[in-house]
Amino acid sequence: MNSDKRYERYERQILLKEFGVAAQVKLLQAKVLVAGAGGLGCPSLQYLVAAGVGTIGIVDDDVVSLNNLHRQVLYDTNDIGLSKAKVAAEKLKALNNEINIVAYNKRLTNKNALEIINAFNVVVDGTDNFSSRYMINDACILLNKPFIYGAISKLEGQVAVLNVKDKVNKRAINYRDLFPVPPKDNEVLNCADAGVLGVLPGIIGTMQANETIKLITGMGKPLVNTMLTYNALDNSVYQFSLSLNEEAQGLIPKDENEFLNTDYEWLCSSETRNNFEIDIEQFDDFLNDNNSTIIDVREKDEQPFIDEFGYLQIPLNELISNQNLIDKENVVVFCQSGQRSLQAAQLLNELCNNKHIYSLKGGIVEWKKHHALQDER
Repeated sequence: MNSDKRYERYERQILLKEFGVAAQVKLLQAKVLVAGAGGLGCPSLQYLVAAGVGTIGIVDDDVVSLNNLHRQVLYDTNDIGLSKAKVAAEKLKALNNEINIVAYNKRLTNKNALEIINAFNVVVDGTDNFSSRYMINDACILLNKPFIYGAISKLEGQVAVLNVKDKVNKRAINYRDLFPVPPKDNEVLNCADAGVLGVLPGIIGTMQANETIKLITGMGKPLVNTMLTYNALDNSVYQFSLSLNEEAQGLIPKDENEFLNTDYEWLCSSETRNNFEIDIEQFDDFLNDNNSTIIDVREKDEQPFIDEFGYLQIPLNELISNQNLIDKENVVVFCQSGQRSLQAAQLLNELCNNKHIYSLKGGIVEWKKHHALQDER
């Protein structure tokens, strides 16, 4: 902190006994990527830049539109039609010209996410769609990067610090522990359909910036493995601890190759799901079909154990290396709840063009329940 001007810029937060010069130095050395420069990303960016985070990445392929302006107050009417990433970088540089700002005027996808995210210490979630959020979450897990989650809808918002280990859990909690099942198309309304109060993303996005600063500097108690919810209508705030979901762990790509081969758009597409999913009765028909290969894509020690029918056990992350075992026309995959088998079905559909691929809806747990009830009758 040799520059008098630099000290003057950050003086008011340096004066805090909980902060001080040491915390400011940590911020100046930090690199934070904000994924999405919209409702959540704008306030996060403004406060992280103002606080003196040394390197800020902005990734967004969208342009400014008139209906953004009631909540994305980094922009103005002169910016309509222009790249959000580029405009944001220009305006933020005017706010603080001492830091490095990197603008990526592109969509963050599984093809570029690992390379981009790897250059930063922390990722702030400013996305507005589930496919991007699941993809960024998985990339952060593979790269061991903290993920500052935020979401808004109508009058409510959520904030959490994910993928950071605490003293209680044997592994860091991630987004899939909260929501292992991606919602189908139109199952959860976005801001364009449901609406959102303009100040709400400002509140939640600023909270995300606050959590990022706390995490980098070690100040206070970040929301590690904790969800905070806020309701703008009555100012109610709730916090609750998050817990591990071991089954969801199997949904995460095991390595870079599996990540690159995961179709995240497909995961949130109801149309494609319906093309693969079959119900219990259809599954039972395939069990009696000599031209069908039945595959359990769970890990080998998962319960419940299956002895009612014959099957191959090939965990999801081993499918590619064991595709030579699949030699029949019909391929039916199952797992615990039907989620990993959907991923397996997509993967096999790409690998085995001449076969019919199916996934058991609801998984083997629902199949067991169904047949237990039948036996009771």
